[in-house]
Amino acid sequence: MVTSASRSPPNTTLQRPEFNQEKSLTQLKDPRKDAAVGASAAGVRALSSQVLAFYFRAPVKAFFRTRVDYLAFARAINPRVQANQSWSWHMSTPGLLAHAVRTYGWGFIPNQILPPMLANIGVGAVLYTSYLQMLGALYELSSRSLKRVSPPPPLKDTFTAGFSAGAIQSFVAAPLDALHIRFDANDVLTREHKNMWQYGRIKLNEIGLRGVFAGWGLSLLKDSFGYGVFFATFEYVKAQSYYAFVTRYYGRTQIRDVSNQHPCELNKKVNVPTLKPHYAIEPAFLMLAGVAASISQQTIQHPLNSIQIIYHRRLQSLDMQAQMNQSRSKLLNNFYQAYKKTYTECSSQARRSGGWRRWFYRGFFRNTIKQVPSTSAGLVIFELVRRRYGNESELTKIEMDGYDILIS
Repeated sequence: MVTSASRSPPNTTLQRPEFNQEKSLTQLKDPRKDAAVGASAAGVRALSSQVLAFYFRAPVKAFFRTRVDYLAFARAINPRVQANQSWSWHMSTPGLLAHAVRTYGWGFIPNQILPPMLANIGVGAVLYTSYLQMLGALYELSSRSLKRVSPPPPLKDTFTAGFSAGAIQSFVAAPLDALHIRFDANDVLTREHKNMWQYGRIKLNEIGLRGVFAGWGLSLLKDSFGYGVFFATFEYVKAQSYYAFVTRYYGRTQIRDVSNQHPCELNKKVNVPTLKPHYAIEPAFLMLAGVAASISQQTIQHPLNSIQIIYHRRLQSLDMQAQMNQSRSKLLNNFYQAYKKTYTECSSQARRSGGWRRWFYRGFFRNTIKQVPSTSAGLVIFELVRRRYGNESELTKIEMDGYDILIS
C-alpha cells in the first residue's frame, strides 16, 4: 500500500508513443484523409447551422462565417422582409425558401441556393485541409494522422498552422467575398441570369482582378489572426487543458482508494495499477474547446468586421474608378485614399460611441452567442471525423506515484 506521506513527487509527463520504422512508414499522412475530414466537417457544419435556424429566428451563420449568403436572393424577393415586418415563420429559412419556390418553382433551389452553399462548403474544406497539412508539416507526430497525438502539438505550432490556413482560405475566398459585398438582387432579376454561377462569372468579369482583391488586406488580417487564435485555443483546451485537469483531479486519489472509486486495471508488465478517467470528461472538454475557440476568434474578427463594413461602402466608387483606364499609380492612390477615409470615419464613430473599445465590441455578445452553438457542434464533428480516419496509436499514460492514468 502506498500512502501520501511516502510518495515522491509524481511524474506527470505524458508518454510519447514509440514507433518502429516499418510502422511509421505505414502511418504517414494520406492527403486524401485530410480532404475527407475537411469536406465531412464542412458539410455537417452547413447542415447543423440550418437545424439551429429556428432558434435564432434567422439563418445561423455556418461553423465558420459563410462567405456568401445563400439566402440573400430569397430574402430580397420576399415582400415581408422588404417591408420590415415583425418576425414570423415566413421569415425563417423554410419560410423564405417556400415563398421563393412558389414564385420561381423548384428550380430556384439548384439555381440560386445550391451554388453559394457549395461554394461555402468548398471554402470550409480548404480551411480544414490546409490546417491539417500545415500542422503535420510543423509537428511531426501530427503528420502521422494518429487518433490521439501525444504529446499534443505546442501552442505556437497550432497557432501558426491556423494562421496559415486562414491566410490560404482568405485568398481562395476572395472572389466569393467580392460577390457577397456587391450582390444586388435587382441586378440578378433584370439581367435574368439562369443561376448564381452565371451571375458570379459575369460579375467577376466586370470588376476584374483589382475589384476582387480590393480591401483584401483587411480580410487577410481578419482570417489569418482569427483562425490562428481559433485553432490554437481549440487544440489547447481539448488536449493540454484536458490532460492537466485529469492529472490534477485524479492525482489527488490515493492508490488504496482507486479500486473503490474508479475503474481500475492492472498493468501486468510492471505490476502498476492504472485507472481510466470518466468517459464524459473528454467530450465535455471537447465542447468547452469549441465554445472557447469561438469566443476567442470573435474577439479578433468582430472589431475588424466593423472596419470592413465601412470600407466596403466605398467599393462601388472604386469599381467605377477602376473602369476609367487610369494609370496604376492613380489606382493605388485611390485605394490608399479609401483606407484613409475609412480610418477617418471609424475614428468619428468611435468618438461618438465613447471610445475605440466600446465601438469595436458593440454587439459582440449577440453575435458571439449566434456563433457558439454551431461552432461547437462543428468542431466536435471535425474532431470525431479526424479520429475516425486516424491511425491507431498506443495508449497515452500519465505516470503518477504508484499508478498510471490511462487515456484511451
